[in-house]
Amino acid sequence: MKLQGKTAIITGSSRGIGKAIAEVFASEGAQLVITGTSIKSAQEATSEIIAKYNCEAIPVAVDVSKLESCEALVKASLDNFSKIDILVNNAGITKDGLVLKIKETEWDEVIAINLKGVFNCIKAVSKSMFKQKHGRILNITSVVGQIGNVGQVNYSASKGGIIAITKTCAKEFASRNILVNAIAPGFIRTSMTDKLSEERKLIMASAIPLKRLGEVFDVAKAALFLVCDDSSYITGQVLSVNGGAYM
Repeated sequence: MKLQGKTAIITGSSRGIGKAIAEVFASEGAQLVITGTSIKSAQEATSEIIAKYNCEAIPVAVDVSKLESCEALVKASLDNFSKIDILVNNAGITKDGLVLKIKETEWDEVIAINLKGVFNCIKAVSKSMFKQKHGRILNITSVVGQIGNVGQVNYSASKGGIIAITKTCAKEFASRNILVNAIAPGFIRTSMTDKLSEERKLIMASAIPLKRLGEVFDVAKAALFLVCDDSSYITGQVLSVNGGAYM
């Protein structure tokens, strides 16, 4: 049990990659703080994970774009579990559009949730982790933050910014034994890709050396490695989980 006795906050963990990460962590003994934009979605995911893994978990609704909401998330976590060992910043949205057509509100909303949200959560949890002189922070970025993507200027910018936050915080937090890393998933089967046509999915897969889209548990298992003791000498790194789409 690689995470026995550890407490993990995972943002955006009511579905998709975040939920898969929560499941893998639960299977390794972690106590979980499951979050969603609504308490209902967080409660549903929490109930399902507790029933499946017989773990300790609480649901919390959070708006990561608001610092006070992230601070409330941390307080709820500490009130229930007394410590926070792991923070996974996974919450994110897309509002796609070409540069000439994208609305200012679509830019602002994606940056507020995807990029500012990561900063807010790190800022909120850092005091606790600094005090205990231990912690693991894992930020979920994206392959498009490394290579860009047509029609995703806001999303690409937010995910590229997460890489910069990761490296900066890794340098600032290292003296307190807080490791900060990132995972850059490629094209993963989620509710977002489910909206694409089968033809489009085949085209995407054909451009990937491994000739398939990734699965959420491909990312979740990589996340486990970066937050457990197996990676105790790794910080400031971006682990690509993309089937070779970007090397």
